[in-house]
Amino acid sequence: MDAITPPQTLVAERTTSDLMRRLWREHILNHRGRLIAIAALTLVMAGTQALYPVIIDRAIAMFEARDRRILYQVPALVLTFTAIKALAQYLQNVQVQKVVLLVIRELQARLFRHLVRADLAQVERESPASLAARFTTDAATIREALTRAVNGLADAATVIGLIGSMLYLDWQLSLIAALLYPLAALPIGRIGRRIRRASGGMQERMGETAALLNESFAQARTVRAYRLEDAETARADAAFHKLYRALLAMSRSRSRIDPLLEVLGGAAIAGVLGFAGWRAAVGTNTLGNFTGFVTALLIAARPLRALGSLNAALQEGSAGLARVFAILDEPAGITESSTAVALPPGHGRVSFQDVAFRYPDGRAGLHGLSFVAEPGQTVALVGPSGAGKSTALALIPRLQDAERGRIEVDGADIRDVTIASLRDAIAYVGQDTLLFDDTVAANISMGRATATDADIAAAAAAAAAADFIADMPDGFTTSVGHNGQRLSGGQRQRVALARALLRDPRILLLDEATSALDAESEASVQRALNRLRIGRTTIVVAHRLSTVRDADLVVVMDAGRAVEQGTHAQLLALDGLYARLVRTQAFAP
Repeated sequence: MDAITPPQTLVAERTTSDLMRRLWREHILNHRGRLIAIAALTLVMAGTQALYPVIIDRAIAMFEARDRRILYQVPALVLTFTAIKALAQYLQNVQVQKVVLLVIRELQARLFRHLVRADLAQVERESPASLAARFTTDAATIREALTRAVNGLADAATVIGLIGSMLYLDWQLSLIAALLYPLAALPIGRIGRRIRRASGGMQERMGETAALLNESFAQARTVRAYRLEDAETARADAAFHKLYRALLAMSRSRSRIDPLLEVLGGAAIAGVLGFAGWRAAVGTNTLGNFTGFVTALLIAARPLRALGSLNAALQEGSAGLARVFAILDEPAGITESSTAVALPPGHGRVSFQDVAFRYPDGRAGLHGLSFVAEPGQTVALVGPSGAGKSTALALIPRLQDAERGRIEVDGADIRDVTIASLRDAIAYVGQDTLLFDDTVAANISMGRATATDADIAAAAAAAAAADFIADMPDGFTTSVGHNGQRLSGGQRQRVALARALLRDPRILLLDEATSALDAESEASVQRALNRLRIGRTTIVVAHRLSTVRDADLVVVMDAGRAVEQGTHAQLLALDGLYARLVRTQAFAP
């Protein structure tokens, strides 16, 4: 499968039967015990339902014969069968919901496990809200389809049982009814395909609308500061209108099914009544047979109508299921070799050797980048915007993979070692510092799960975070809020730095990690980093002159290449790109 094939294309490529068979094979069959119970309870429900017309036929015959047993025999039978059917229906519904909800939970867990380990390119191709829609909107349509499918089996069993009753009561009338209902198959199939296309469009619009709302609310300050309320309202109105049109298109298609079945049902009853009337006129039939048969036909109307609308529900669920499987089937771009070994011991020597990288959209990111960061060194990557600094940093823990060339850590090609051992040796602090909606201590302890409270406190102190944490209402147990919004930008960065320091890595990667710190906090952090960098490599994407001036090696990048390398003083003397950047105040003081 093409890794960049959009889910909406895959919706059209997979049939409903293919998707449902796969779901059955990979998930539903895991619950064989419950499936057997559902099948048994379904047969009980269908059997008791199918016996109602026979009981009615028996009651009419007893009425005609003035049989006094009708006073107790028929009511007892009705009550008994009703009680059995009601109990079986309750137990069946409970088991059906258990199976459906378990399958949905498994799908959601499987999808999340895939996405949380997927390549950044795959995850970043869609907005977070669109990905979240797979777990909510798509899951809801799949759940509805599964529930309807299982209930559809019960309806089918009921109809089969009722057909048996009708054949037993009057095979000629059964033949007339049987000739009419199959006529609905062709138009219902066409409507179902239309519903599937409409459902895929609706789910896309739902994801787009959710993404727009998420973006607008996240940018609440910008919206108000620039008086963008009217512009955002117009954008939202346009999204709501697209969603309305998608929902309306699906509703129109879905609404055609019940009237179609109603007409066919009416035609079947009319045919039965006409034929029964003709036979009654010539005296070839009794009232009992006819009454029991019409009872069976009327009882069958509801499950037949449900079966008619089942295809629509399955098509809606298939659209969501195709989108989920499209993500699950996307092959990982970053894989681990079958012969991968643990990263060998060392002190974090990093070597870039003629490394090239190309973004998923085809843009070139790096061209033959080469430099060496020795253990204990601080290497600063500098250069104009778009030079490839952050890209180079992301290649070291294999958040992305190089197209050509070789990156070594302590003498080992990073593609030849296990991803777990490589990333365990690295701590990364990015320029977009977002925290998890948990306590300060929990966010820091993510650097090392076995850390004690004392370890967490020491890391916070080293990252110049201890003072502001102490001033918070609940100290380390204070919740930071969604994305850490209860903290300032500088506070979030210091918590993220504490997390990285707690990891005690061989290699520390800082992508403009001190950009939001004030001068006093940055000085504290720099002093801590000066202590911690002994015995490990620190590679930093720097926009502050103070960081660059203290670096052991400065790698000046431009258009994905290392055009200059040396110390701050050496590069100033060279009077090249670095010197121009300093003179034009490209660095903060």
